[in-house]
Amino acid sequence: MHICVTGGAGFVGGHLCRRLLNDGHRVTAIDNFDPFYPRSMKEEGIADVPRERVTLIETNIRNTDTLLQALHARDVDAIVHLAARAGVRPSIEAPGAYEKTNVGGTRSMLEVAQELGVDTFIYGSSSSVYGNNDTVPLAESDSVREPISPYAATKRSGELLAHTFHHLYGLTVHCLRFFTVYGPRQRPDQAIHRFARQLLMDQPITMYGDGTSRRDYTYVADIVDGIVCSLHRAKGLDEPEYEIINLGGSETTQLKDLISGIAEAMDITPEIEQLPTQPGDVKRTYADISKAQELLDWAPETPIDEGLQTFADWVKDYYADRPVLDV
Repeated sequence: MHICVTGGAGFVGGHLCRRLLNDGHRVTAIDNFDPFYPRSMKEEGIADVPRERVTLIETNIRNTDTLLQALHARDVDAIVHLAARAGVRPSIEAPGAYEKTNVGGTRSMLEVAQELGVDTFIYGSSSSVYGNNDTVPLAESDSVREPISPYAATKRSGELLAHTFHHLYGLTVHCLRFFTVYGPRQRPDQAIHRFARQLLMDQPITMYGDGTSRRDYTYVADIVDGIVCSLHRAKGLDEPEYEIINLGGSETTQLKDLISGIAEAMDITPEIEQLPTQPGDVKRTYADISKAQELLDWAPETPIDEGLQTFADWVKDYYADRPVLDV
C-alpha cells in the first residue's frame, strides 16, 4: 500500500513510518517541523529510512491546496493523521493555536481524503477526551462531553469532524484513542522524558500533585502495532465503517511509581520536588481495550518496566554527545 502519514517525522509518526517501510509499503510523510521541540530530534527519527520508498513533504496540514497538488498523482491508499499540536498544559495558554491546527488541520486532511478518493482515514485521537470520568476502565461508550483542556476538546472535535465525512462521503474512519505513549524519541515535554533529563542534570524531579495520579502508559511499538492492525482491518472491509477504538497498556501506574521506575532504569537516585497539581491534568487514565481486541485482534505486549528500560537506554545514548535540553 501507499500510506500518507501526517506528523510523519514526529514521535509516533516516525516510528510508524519505519514500521510501514519495513513491512514493504510506500510512505508519504507530511510534517512542518513545528519548533515545539528541536527539529534535530525529528530528523534523527527518520534519518536512515530507505528514501526510495518514502517521500517527505514539509508543509502545514492546513495548506489544503498544497497537499492536494502534492498528493494528486501518488495513488494514496490510506491517510494516517497523527499531526497535531500536542500537550494539555500548553493548550491552556494558546487555545486558539490548538484549534487552528488540531481542528482546522483535521478538516483539511479530511478534505484531502475526500477530494482524492482516499477511502481510509486513521485518526490519532487521545485518552484526554475522557476528562475526569469516574468510571474505569475507560470504554469507548463512556461519555466524552466534559473535556477539561483545550487539547482534549480539539481531539474530540476531530473525532466528530471525521464522523461527518464518514457519513457524507462513505469514508472508513478509525479514531484511535492513544493512552500516554512513551518510548525512544518521546517528545521532550512529556513526563518520562522530562524526568530523565532532570536525572541526567542532577536536578530534583518536579512532581505535580502528591504522586497518586495514575496513567495508562503505552509503549510506542505497541501503539504502532495497533495502527497497523487498524489499517489492515480498514482495507479489508466490504462496507465503510466509523469506529472509535482505545489503544492503551490496559494497566495503570501511579506517578510516584513511574518516577521510581525511570530512576531505577537509569540507575540514578531521584530527589523529588512536589509542586501543585496542574490545571487540565486528569486524575487517572485506564483503557478498556476489549474493543481493540475484538476488532483489531490487538493487545499491548510491552510491560512498563521493560519499556522504561528501553527508553532509559535510548535517552542516555541520545544525550551522551549533545547538551541535555533545558527542563
